[in-house]
Amino acid sequence: MTGTAAPRARGGSVPLARPIDNLTHVELTHIEKRIENWIRFGREAHEQVLDRKRRLFSYRPGSVFAFVRWAANDFGTIISRIDIVRPVEPGEAYQTLPFVRPGGDILLKIEGWPKVEQVLRHIDAVEAVGIDACDVAPDHWRHVANRMSVGQEPRPYTMERHQAWLKRREIGQ
Repeated sequence: MTGTAAPRARGGSVPLARPIDNLTHVELTHIEKRIENWIRFGREAHEQVLDRKRRLFSYRPGSVFAFVRWAANDFGTIISRIDIVRPVEPGEAYQTLPFVRPGGDILLKIEGWPKVEQVLRHIDAVEAVGIDACDVAPDHWRHVANRMSVGQEPRPYTMERHQAWLKRREIGQ
């Protein structure tokens, strides 16, 4: 026998091999009051229902999505986390995170429900000005993570900042 078997996810249900396509795959699980993984924003390229409790969302390189994870046991919440991730091109460096294959450029990583709620409110505020959170400048999500890590309020993402980002992106292409 040649080659090696693909590593398996915890529980042995889904292989964790590097995908043969250029997409980033996110496994979402929902087990009422135990595990709730969901996408807060993002434009999926593909969705696959794995079973009643699991789905697989796939994203193209360069897009941006927010992945929220919450889990509890008999004693209460054990994890609350939000990651805002930019899927990368093949060959580009990336960071790994659970349930995301192969990984991506993590723009924001926040843990703890009060801080996760603060990020969710920030996303709501961005959308309230009429901007799709998927289109926000990646540097802004880094700014939010950095400001929150030192206990400061992130600057709001305004339409003026967004227009500046769109112009900067246009020049870079």
